[in-house]
Amino acid sequence: MNYYDTDLTTLHEKLVNKKLTAEQLTRDTLAKIKADNEAINAYITIDENAAIETAKAIDAKRINPDNLWAGIPIAVKDNIVTKGLRTTAASKILENFNPIYDATVIEKLRANDVIVIGKTNLDEFAMGGSTETSYFKTTRNPWNLSKVPGGSSGGSAATVSAGGVLAALGTDTGGSIRQPASFTGVVGVKPTYGRVSRWGIIAFGSSLDQVGPFTRTVKDNAALLNLIAGHDEHDMTSSDKKVPDFTAGLDGSVKGMRVALPKEYLGEGVDENVKKAVLDAANTFKELGATVDEVSLPHSKYGIAAYYIISSSEASSNLQRFDGIRYGFRAKDVKNLEDVYVRSRSEGFGDEVKRRIMLGTYSLSAGFYDAYFRKAAEVRTMMINDFKKVFENHDFIIGPTAPTPAFGIGEDSSDPKKMYMNDVLTVPVNMAGLPGMSLPAGFSNGLPVGLQIIAKPFDEQTLYKAGYAFEQATDFHSKTPEIGGDK
Repeated sequence: MNYYDTDLTTLHEKLVNKKLTAEQLTRDTLAKIKADNEAINAYITIDENAAIETAKAIDAKRINPDNLWAGIPIAVKDNIVTKGLRTTAASKILENFNPIYDATVIEKLRANDVIVIGKTNLDEFAMGGSTETSYFKTTRNPWNLSKVPGGSSGGSAATVSAGGVLAALGTDTGGSIRQPASFTGVVGVKPTYGRVSRWGIIAFGSSLDQVGPFTRTVKDNAALLNLIAGHDEHDMTSSDKKVPDFTAGLDGSVKGMRVALPKEYLGEGVDENVKKAVLDAANTFKELGATVDEVSLPHSKYGIAAYYIISSSEASSNLQRFDGIRYGFRAKDVKNLEDVYVRSRSEGFGDEVKRRIMLGTYSLSAGFYDAYFRKAAEVRTMMINDFKKVFENHDFIIGPTAPTPAFGIGEDSSDPKKMYMNDVLTVPVNMAGLPGMSLPAGFSNGLPVGLQIIAKPFDEQTLYKAGYAFEQATDFHSKTPEIGGDK
């Protein structure tokens, strides 16, 4: 079983009409995942027995024709808490953590008879852009095994790209859904901040983190967001705005809509083939009846610096809980309480996590708060205002998702600054709390290129409408990798 030649609607009809059982679908999915996982390393934990038992229970009752996701196996990023299923955040410090509750998004999946097939690899604590900082393994790009799949949600992106599952959940703090979606040629959406509950997500940057879906098609992505979106009393930052049907209005039309193309998104450092793919996409929207205008987001150039100060400061605070006392890894042969703290954290965290904790602690310390954190917060407000100005006269914004296609494993990992710059086009969306999508828009030397679409706050409907129109007018989404190939 692979999911290259099918979609959610087709599988749902087969399950409802009993041409396919949830158990058989699950077993076929597990077989495909196992066949590819040695090469791709997309999973940290595969929940084989529980998945099959869940599928049997679903088959034992009638599948509701109105429940599109019943009996469908999906994968979940391993920083999303799952009751009774190991959740590691790809860190040694949580190597054997077995949660006693489900994250709200997992509760919603289970309530709709979705089968959680396993937990996918990521950069440790979601800190990275290549899935190389994982304590357990390095995930590889299905299009070319010498390339990274992006990060931090690289495992989720890779398994969808390889046809292992129809959909997967990831988290996006500064581009961690959209950048790997771009690198692996799938659809990835970061919803508006507050659209999806963060309860049960192992926190990185609390004002930036957001759960979102990976799929092969825009329509399936919208259907999964339908399932996980909504207010949650456990999460004070979740919005109580009504959740519309995100699959409604997908008619392939953008006629009369105004599209913004920021000049800063096509500047120095953007690969020529990536630039061409975006300009070609702009022409596609024109052919579909939209107007495309060049605009400016002048403060976006400060986004990386401001983002890494704010996100690292929040990470420094969030990761204080991992102290070797309450849960998680504890160093052995310690001499006193201070030794427990220092050695447990020193041995349990990887280099990138330590780097960000130190940066964040420094930025928040007395004497440096005003010089760094406060200024970063001011820049964030300027970026928000830039977006507001553009959206006064435009329906959505387009640009590259990442400045380059997937880079080689080990190519950027030794240079943190170079690695951070891979997020230059995605972090502004998180800083402003906006919804953003990456979807396939072409190829560069055989590797996928992603088009980023950005919409107004809580206007995911326009995001999906635009993405669907582009998808229907092109055929990039139908291209599939030969595992390890370089076509």
